[in-house]
Amino acid sequence: MRDIIFQINYREYESDANLTEVDQQLLFKAREAVQRGYAPYSGFRVGAAVLLQNAIIITGNNQENAAYPSGLCAERTALFYAASQYPNVPIKAIAVSTFNLTSSGHARPCGACLQVMSEYEDLAGQPLHIVLDGSARIIVLDGIDNLLPFRFRRDDLK
Repeated sequence: MRDIIFQINYREYESDANLTEVDQQLLFKAREAVQRGYAPYSGFRVGAAVLLQNAIIITGNNQENAAYPSGLCAERTALFYAASQYPNVPIKAIAVSTFNLTSSGHARPCGACLQVMSEYEDLAGQPLHIVLDGSARIIVLDGIDNLLPFRFRRDDLK
């Protein structure tokens, strides 16, 4: 037996004013998208903004449904829309925001969203830049392996 220790690399910011201009813009779009989320059952609205390689930003928000789990998370809404409208344009970055944060928390994609993010990272051939909004801090990561180290990859199907 061996004990293995994972290291997760991220940057933590106390304010969006300290982010790069691109990250600020992406986060602002994600925050706008939160307001349009449809979450009448949970009250947990989430917004996401996806930056494409061609500098276009696509936003999405969560969409709940009375027939749970028929809804869709903000991250997948934005990612799927981006891929359907710009199928040959790599996804470069994603920002996620929500109003429902504890005083020390930050937005966190669910496992399904992380897996979808990993697929688009692989298609882009470069680490996905990830910005997670928070009430007291903003987390910025480069590469989905920092959030989903044992992800399922397309090569696993061969």
